[in-house]
Amino acid sequence: MKIAVFGSGSFGTAMASVVARNGHDVIILTRREDVATCINENGRNPQHLTAYELPKNVRATMDAEEAISNAGAIVHAIPMQSTEEFLDGVKDLVKRSGALFVNTSKGLHGETLELMHDVLKRSLGSNHPCAFFGGPTFAEQLMNGTPSGGVMAARDMATAERASALFAGPKMRVYPSTDVVGVEIGGALKNVIAILAGGLEGMGLGVNAQTLLITRGCREMTRLGVAMGAKEHTMAGLSGIGDLMLTCLGDASRNKAVGIAFGRGQKVEDILSERAQSLKGVAEGVATAPAAERLARKLGVAAPMITTCAQCLRGELDAKAALMQCMTLPIRPDEPLDDNKGVAARVISFVTHGTCALLGAFTASWIRSRSRDRA
Repeated sequence: MKIAVFGSGSFGTAMASVVARNGHDVIILTRREDVATCINENGRNPQHLTAYELPKNVRATMDAEEAISNAGAIVHAIPMQSTEEFLDGVKDLVKRSGALFVNTSKGLHGETLELMHDVLKRSLGSNHPCAFFGGPTFAEQLMNGTPSGGVMAARDMATAERASALFAGPKMRVYPSTDVVGVEIGGALKNVIAILAGGLEGMGLGVNAQTLLITRGCREMTRLGVAMGAKEHTMAGLSGIGDLMLTCLGDASRNKAVGIAFGRGQKVEDILSERAQSLKGVAEGVATAPAAERLARKLGVAAPMITTCAQCLRGELDAKAALMQCMTLPIRPDEPLDDNKGVAARVISFVTHGTCALLGAFTASWIRSRSRDRA
C-alpha cells in the first residue's frame, strides 16, 4: 500500500519508518526542498534523526498531489496548532482520495479548545475515515527498533483495527480502541504535566517529588478526561499513564525540557525563543496548558496542576511559588471517580422507585374508588 506522511519532523520521520518496515511504500510530504532532496538522494533526513538511514521504500516530495494520489492511508504528524492551516491547502485532495487518515498529533486547539477529531471533522467532514494514535513512543526509539506500544482509536473497531495493522509489527504493539476522546485527551494533557515534572527536575528535586506529581497529575488528567466522555481504563493505559510517564521521565521529552529550563530560573519567553531558533521541536504543552485550564473551568472540573502550569507560562508564578502552591492545596479523600456516578445512580434509582411507588399507590386508590362507586 502507498502511505503518505504529512510532516518531516522527528515523529513524522519515525512513523514513516515504522510503516515502511511493514512493507508499505511511503512518501513524506515536506515543505523543505533540502529535506526532500536529501531523503531521495541520500536516504536520510538532514534535519531530524540524522544518524538513521531510512528504509529504501521511503521517499519525499514537496508536491501534495503527488503524495496523496493513490494513497491508501495518510499519517498526519503536523503539530496540532498548525494543523487546520495546513489542511486548508490539502483537504480537497484528502477528501477525494478517501484515504484512511491516521492522526499522531497531540494537543488542544488553543482558541476553540477542540481535540484533533473535532478539527478533522470540520476540515474533512464527519464521514471521512479517521483514526487517532497515542502512547509512549519517542521518535528516536521508534527509529532504533526499541520495543514500543501505543493505542489506535477510531469511532468503530473495524477502522481502529485497520489503522493498527499499518503500524503493528515485531517491535511495535498497537492496541485498537473506540475511545477516541480518551486517547486524545491523554496525549494532550500529559504534555502539560510534563512541563511541571521538568520544573521539579530543574529545581534539583528527586523522584519522591516527581512521582507525587506524575501520580496526581494522572488523576487530574483522568478527571478531566472522564468529564469529556473518556473511559477511565483508557486513562490508566498506554495512551494515558503510559504516555505521561514517558513524557515526564524521558530525557527526550520536549515539554520536560521546557520545564527543566524554567525550574533552573530561565524566563518562559527566553526558553521559547531559544527553541524557535533551533530544531528542538514544538513543545505542545505550552499551547495546551492555557487551553486545558479554560476547558477545565468550562466543565467545572478541579485541575489545580494544569492551572499552575498555565500560571507559570504566563509569568504569574516562578518555580518555587508553583511548587508551594501545589503542596498547599487542600487534601481531600482519595476516592474512586465513579463515587459521584454512584451517588447519581442512587438518586435516580430513588426517584424512579419513588415515582413508581406513588403511581402504584395512586392506581390502587383509583381502582378502590371505582369499585366503591360501582357498589
